[in-house]
Amino acid sequence: MEIRSKEIEILKLLYKIEEGRPSELSSTGAVKEEAVMRIAFSLEEKDLAEVEKNIETIYSLGEEGKILLKKGFPEDRIIELVSEDVKSIRELSKNLPKDILEIGLGWIKRKDLGYIENGKIKLTDKGDEWLQRDRIDYRILELLEDTDMGKEEILERVGCDAEILDELKQRDQAIKEEEETSYRIEITERGKEVIEEGIDEENKIRDLTSEDIRSERWKKKSFMEYDVTKPVSEKFPGKKHPYQHLMDEMRRVFRDMGFKEIKGDTIESGFWNFDALFQPQDHPAREMQDTLYLNKPEVLELPEEELVERVKKMHKEGGNINSEGWGGEWNKELAKMAVLRTHTTATTIRYLWKNPNPPVKVFSIDRAYRRETVDATHLPQFYQLDGVVMDKDLSFKNLLGFLAEFYSRMGFEDIRFRPGYFPYTEPSVEPEVYIEDLNEWIELGGAGVFRKEVTEPLGIDYPVLAWGLGIGRLAMIKLGLNDLRKLYESDIDWLRRSPSCL
Repeated sequence: MEIRSKEIEILKLLYKIEEGRPSELSSTGAVKEEAVMRIAFSLEEKDLAEVEKNIETIYSLGEEGKILLKKGFPEDRIIELVSEDVKSIRELSKNLPKDILEIGLGWIKRKDLGYIENGKIKLTDKGDEWLQRDRIDYRILELLEDTDMGKEEILERVGCDAEILDELKQRDQAIKEEEETSYRIEITERGKEVIEEGIDEENKIRDLTSEDIRSERWKKKSFMEYDVTKPVSEKFPGKKHPYQHLMDEMRRVFRDMGFKEIKGDTIESGFWNFDALFQPQDHPAREMQDTLYLNKPEVLELPEEELVERVKKMHKEGGNINSEGWGGEWNKELAKMAVLRTHTTATTIRYLWKNPNPPVKVFSIDRAYRRETVDATHLPQFYQLDGVVMDKDLSFKNLLGFLAEFYSRMGFEDIRFRPGYFPYTEPSVEPEVYIEDLNEWIELGGAGVFRKEVTEPLGIDYPVLAWGLGIGRLAMIKLGLNDLRKLYESDIDWLRRSPSCL
């Protein structure tokens, strides 16, 4: 039986301590910790040691958990207000953000703490006593604020069963659950016998040197045997993040189709983000709960007065074309308000204003922002692919052709379109691709021909084909993900094993 020098060192150490973790066996410095496991498995194959693998579930505090510790649970905040005689949903909405109110009401219903009747919250007997409970959920979060901890230790420290811990796991990002693998290595009886009999390693050559050859020392020794069929450790070369790789692939496809990439400003005025796109000023998307408005700067300058007046006239009465507009009043102060752009169409509409003459073929891949509740398919920051084509004699068929060609080059075989509605395009369409693994059609964005209400104030006399495509959903399909947040996690194992080519 061949035993290598490093294996002998580990075996001798095990003989002294009988068993230990990899970190303990590497503490002498003779063998690095990352090499201990490889040696341990080799010793196990020779029946000289046993390797025991233990998998433990470890919990840590998530971002939502930090907020819960600081601000309290949504249902607790609602019940506190109800106890202070703030009972109507309307009154509660003035005291709590929309997402906190919705989440809190959901938990109140789930836990049978109360119910809604005639627009008011009424607490059950359980709800009346809720704030006096033993707040084990808070104590668990406080424990995890200081250190990561295993399940059994948590339950022992707070003195509860697993029900409350499972409930915290259901709250998005309150606590994070990960599996931690550890190993213990123990010498076998056979291993002890080998050490006690003595191991001769002097007559084994592991690395043949020039001195061994010159002195003919190699003739008096035997060579260490190597199994060249054994698999070597995996190598993980550097590569692009899969999401970045996908976006670069989209850029390449559009450039190959003759498009030019453009960039725009992250902070836009309501004018360019909404008004120039003929989105009415009372549209729900412009409410504070849907759009991220800024305090600094609070307002931005509007473009030339002539353009502003043309857009205003189009909104109020339909301008000089056969349109009735939206009617009502048009407020210049709303148009000045600074927002984080809700779509990259704000970039393409600005470009068209500065380049009103055909031909135009441009696209933009960039971040957009909306006030979204974070979940598996929604994030407040996301990437969007926007594009426009303007030229003489373009038609709706050309739009479908551009989109079909793009998705085909991205590897989708089955593509279809269904009618859609958007304030600034008519006709409008939503492209869908068929995903065989899911056995369903998935919608990937919106597109259409800009209405004259959009193009006429900008001085554009030709048809404009436009689209805004969701990159996140496409990335989930291409990368086989079921949670959009995975794209932004620092999961080194997933990054290593994601393919370099999609």
